[in-house]
Amino acid sequence: MGIKTVIELEEVNTLFPEYNFTNLTPTLNGIMDTTYIVQNRTSAYILKKYEREMGTKIETDKLLLQLLCANGLNTSRFLCQKSGWYLYTKLTGESPKSITLVQIQALARFMASFHNVSQNFKSAEAFLNSYNIVKMLDFTKKSYFFYYKKLAFLKELQQEREGFIHGDVFKDNTLFDGKKIALFDFIDGGLGEFSFDVAVALLSFNPKRRVLYEKSFLQTYNQSRRKKISNIELQEQLQKAAQFYILLRINHDKSTRRVKELANFR
Repeated sequence: MGIKTVIELEEVNTLFPEYNFTNLTPTLNGIMDTTYIVQNRTSAYILKKYEREMGTKIETDKLLLQLLCANGLNTSRFLCQKSGWYLYTKLTGESPKSITLVQIQALARFMASFHNVSQNFKSAEAFLNSYNIVKMLDFTKKSYFFYYKKLAFLKELQQEREGFIHGDVFKDNTLFDGKKIALFDFIDGGLGEFSFDVAVALLSFNPKRRVLYEKSFLQTYNQSRRKKISNIELQEQLQKAAQFYILLRINHDKSTRRVKELANFR
């Protein structure tokens, strides 16, 4: 999301003339890729340009979205591409501000359904392959040694390849429309552990009533999953996920300003 490459409405209509777009709106948040919202008289869409080397990720993402949509999951659909621009359907709803128990349960049901489908999707790289953990630790060691001492163990971090995980189910990648939840931005996901995926989600959906909401999430999630996640396993993964994202944030921000959000899980 965000804008790194500027495009005008006329050029978009030249690329995708069959859609007759009438409005083009740049998004303001995001850190990696260029994303616009484009509209015609009947619908809204997401127009994206990937501003980094993607390798096989885009093709993997297309196949995954096709599979998820075919199984009734509320995710974007890839429509077409032209000259490095990719067009997707736009999901409806709003990002949650305060989290309710109903939303936690909806998230749990969605992730259980997602994992039931993605456990058979193995045409992807390992989730951790996208991150140069050694390089990030080297930067942290030089600049924030206090945190390096706490995070150095991540050099040995490994995951079983149970199936495709999103790996970034934070609130800004979800939308709620009543009790209906939508999830997007699977592009940086990969093969990993489902309990880690759950832990990342609960880091973001971090309610004040943490124990109650984690218990409710697990109960709801496990009702639909053959392979259950225990509370002990979840707590272990919460620590790993928090420390992993602390490392990512330090390296992206070149500061520790967003580390405090995850402090309760260290």
